Amino acid sequence: MRLLLVEDDNHVAAALSAILTRHGFDVTHARSGEEALQALVPEVDGFGVVLLDLGLPDQDGYEVCGKIRKRTSTPVIMVTARSDVRSRIHGLNLGADDYVVKPYDTGELLARIHAVSRRTAHEEATGAVETVVRLGAVRIELPTRQVSVEGSVVQLTRKEFDLLALLAQRPGVVFRREQIISEVWRTSWEGTGRTLEVHVASLRSKLHMPALIETVRGVGYRLVAPTARGAG
Repeated sequence: MRLLLVEDDNHVAAALSAILTRHGFDVTHARSGEEALQALVPEVDGFGVVLLDLGLPDQDGYEVCGKIRKRTSTPVIMVTARSDVRSRIHGLNLGADDYVVKPYDTGELLARIHAVSRRTAHEEATGAVETVVRLGAVRIELPTRQVSVEGSVVQLTRKEFDLLALLAQRPGVVFRREQIISEVWRTSWEGTGRTLEVHVASLRSKLHMPALIETVRGVGYRLVAPTARGAG
């Protein structure tokens, strides 16, 4: 798999590139936001994942993430030293598919890269089921992966949509955290639990419906809506 590593520190990039190469990745190194954007030409880039550091010399990493998402659907894993939930939600809102907080374990990083790439490959291979799910004011169009609230389209990241679509399959039923992580992230990696919490918080914020997804302490999450029905 081709991977675009966006990192301005040459020493960090060299060490990480060596690890990624040993695990079968073909790594392209971009030292700035502009280099990354130039490499990501939708018609020819062919990258499976973008590993985006936020501390870039020419542009804010969040801004670069937003620009990447506008020109390609290539999964983006954001790398940041900012561990607060608000910063993570901001990154997800801009289109990041996942994030890794520095300092990170390389095993966790590799697991997240594989999880994101497996999910993307699965979607491309199977396609979406032609179904529309309505949850009160929320409309989820599975074929187009579009979500709207009272007719207004809400921009969601790939993982946010997958999480919402999973919970919407059975409104009112509690999905265990382990089940959600397995089905949405395609991994059993324990560190993904924090990612799940951030994605839930982001969905509540974007949909302006904090009560839509209920936390069941010690178990997982369930979707609560006035009505729910499927239509072909």
